[in-house]
Amino acid sequence: MPFVKLKTPASAARFRRTAALAFAALVISAAPAASQTSDLTSKTAFRVCADPASMPLSNDKGEGFENKIAELFAEQLSLPLEYTWFPMATGFIRRTLQANKCDVVIGYGQGDEMVQNTNHYYTSAYVLIVAADGSLAEVSTLSDPALKDARIGIIAGSPPATQMVRNRLMAKARPYDLMVDRRYQNPADDMLKDLQSGEIDAAILWGPIGGPMVKEGYPDFKVTPLLSEATLPRMFYRITMGVRRGEKVWERKLNSLIRRNQDAIDKILFDAGVPLLDQMGTVLLDKPK
Repeated sequence: MPFVKLKTPASAARFRRTAALAFAALVISAAPAASQTSDLTSKTAFRVCADPASMPLSNDKGEGFENKIAELFAEQLSLPLEYTWFPMATGFIRRTLQANKCDVVIGYGQGDEMVQNTNHYYTSAYVLIVAADGSLAEVSTLSDPALKDARIGIIAGSPPATQMVRNRLMAKARPYDLMVDRRYQNPADDMLKDLQSGEIDAAILWGPIGGPMVKEGYPDFKVTPLLSEATLPRMFYRITMGVRRGEKVWERKLNSLIRRNQDAIDKILFDAGVPLLDQMGTVLLDKPK
């Protein structure tokens, strides 16, 4: 683009004034947005976004382990606990957190771009669930030859499905839906019932779902975290709390609550039956004191 010389000193002065005013307007218009990022968070309640029918994580009766963590934080903040209920499916974040109907999602996978993540407060893994006295009781990896002819239940589209394809376990696998409204469908419970009836030989579930469900209703099953898979995708994940993007003040406050209450959080998770791992996802942790 050719250089254009201003014709007169007066026109140059007007240009400078116009540019200065435009810059000042830009700064002024941006300042409220920056200062308001933490002001979106309620000062009168601890507002939580949650699924009303996602046991063992949460429900509208307050029975899930994420409900109990929410109660702990509300108590620590000296605020009443308020929920916005919405099924954990397509549109969940857009209709709850982003709509400013609530301020935090208690359990959210680290690294998801739809939210700003706090520090993680636990690490868990997918688990293999089998009959405790059955022929698969000692299996600890999906590459074990004992699984060659097994009928394995798997949530369609979940990370272990990729490992099953790699190990040629999909031919006899039984898929269960991933994205459902848990008020009307419960794939994890269906899978465990099928395992109990002999329709399948093994089940693979996310540990914070499968572990508590087995502890609550299936004492004859064995839960084995998948810690020894040699190839990607990994089977362990760090779980954070999700807040609106840009709300750094609120994120730091939650990080402080996580740090100061980690022992209490661990106890809630262990009591529920969640398999807890070290940060590298290689060691199953003992029950906290």
